[in-house]
Amino acid sequence: MKRKSYDGTPSLYLVPTPIGNLEDITFRAVRILKEADVIFCEDTRETKELLSYFKIKSKLILCNEQNEDEIKASVIAYLKEGKMVALTTDRGTPVISDPGYRVVTHVINAGYNVIGLPGPTALIPALVVSGLPPAPFLFYGFLNSRVAKRDKELEALKRVSYTLIFYEAPHRLTNTLKAMYKIFGERKITIAREISKIHEEIYYGNLTTCLDEDLTIRGELVLIVEGKKENSYEHLSIVEHINLYIKEGHSEKEAIKLVAKDRDIAKSIVYKQYHMR
Repeated sequence: MKRKSYDGTPSLYLVPTPIGNLEDITFRAVRILKEADVIFCEDTRETKELLSYFKIKSKLILCNEQNEDEIKASVIAYLKEGKMVALTTDRGTPVISDPGYRVVTHVINAGYNVIGLPGPTALIPALVVSGLPPAPFLFYGFLNSRVAKRDKELEALKRVSYTLIFYEAPHRLTNTLKAMYKIFGERKITIAREISKIHEEIYYGNLTTCLDEDLTIRGELVLIVEGKKENSYEHLSIVEHINLYIKEGHSEKEAIKLVAKDRDIAKSIVYKQYHMR
């Protein structure tokens, strides 16, 4: 099935909105919002403020995670009438860790075009300032809020060599970092806070240095985590492997634990070999 996005037929436009600085919106996004007959939005109050700033008076209809399934028919009804329909979320690009996916798939299955506009999203600015390899990367979004499910997700990711990108809430940050250290071992990490806002801050370090600091952080967070270094220790003996971690600043106990995790063997075996030298 092939469709031409700009064939003049009624279409659903996915319009990214600023995640912080209002100047980040594109000229095209402003034009689409002005021309739209109706805008489906995650929060009418948030969107009203944005539209007011740009002097836009398009009709708004609530479309969030709670009512997305119910609202799909309304979106199709507007498209059947030949209306121009836009979809926004509070900040950033619709569908990316935000509502919109179910509406999008419903519109596609109904035979209408879906047009995604380029624009603001937190993950790309965070990645390019992280100092970690920009490609390949894997965007995961939010980890599960339940500890057992979160740890299972991290276990599934621990052998991925790509740079990993997560969104996280401030009140969960410390526990997430502890879980990553427990499951991944030591990794480089960059934490980007409040991307594009006046209070934007970037923390560079590794999992242990971040845990050692009192990271009382507010606002929206993006975690950029180093991927697993494939076979980076295969040429090392266990003693050399431990000494490498000690040289990086870890205690002997921490180094033994990390080597055991890297090699998927018992700590007692690593300890014994290290002290037999």
